Amino acid sequence: MSTDTTAPAGFFERVDEHRFKPTHHAQGAWQAEDHHFSPLAGLIAHAIDRHLDQRPGHGLTLGRISYDILGRLALEECEVSVRTLRPGRTIELLEAVVTIAERPVVRARAWLLATANTSAVAAAPEPPLDPPESFPRWPMHELWPGGYISSIDVRRNASAQAGRATAWISARVPLLTGEPVSPTASFLALVDTANGIAVQQEPAEWMFPNLDLTVHLHRRPEGEWTGLDTTATFGPEGQGLTSSVLHDVLGPVGRAEQILTVRPMPSAH
Repeated sequence: MSTDTTAPAGFFERVDEHRFKPTHHAQGAWQAEDHHFSPLAGLIAHAIDRHLDQRPGHGLTLGRISYDILGRLALEECEVSVRTLRPGRTIELLEAVVTIAERPVVRARAWLLATANTSAVAAAPEPPLDPPESFPRWPMHELWPGGYISSIDVRRNASAQAGRATAWISARVPLLTGEPVSPTASFLALVDTANGIAVQQEPAEWMFPNLDLTVHLHRRPEGEWTGLDTTATFGPEGQGLTSSVLHDVLGPVGRAEQILTVRPMPSAH
């Protein structure tokens, strides 16, 4: 399957119908030899979109997607397979599995809901964030290494503190080289960054990688910016939680949760 070779390099390049090759832009922050999960989450959402494209007029939209990270995400070619677990005209459940080196490394499940006109009762209690241009640029690469962090534009509130921050993020590169991607997949490709914007402790001294990412959406995101109103909590027994209200430039769109495993960095303790 060919892609536009003149297009700017994205986080991934398509190899065939189900296989993708990561570029340097997908490099992780904890380990240089691993994927950053954020763009991989977007790639999974794109694979789900492609799966649904085989059924024109299905009338379903993503309501929830939960990702479980099963093991190390080596920065190598990956395969993404999607299947329907529970078919339906109004509610449907899909499952996507990412395989690297013949080993499943991510398992995601997505609930799809039938669309309907509920604009007359639409309401969200969270106020919209101030626009991205009102936030100062934040040099996230000074705190976190890796190709992914260097490939995003981050604007963070000046009053951010340990465990609490608000930020806007956009990607400087496309999700897939030479291939159109839905606004939802592009949006989801940035959500996992939340765990790095409101850190409780210095990542040079403490590790707190997330084991999962669960996103609930009450409307489809629009535009090129992902807004994160994020709180990070560390418990007393090695567990943590990063919670975010998600926004686009029009207002809130949903919520995200990430469970963390908190432990000292071996080289620092």
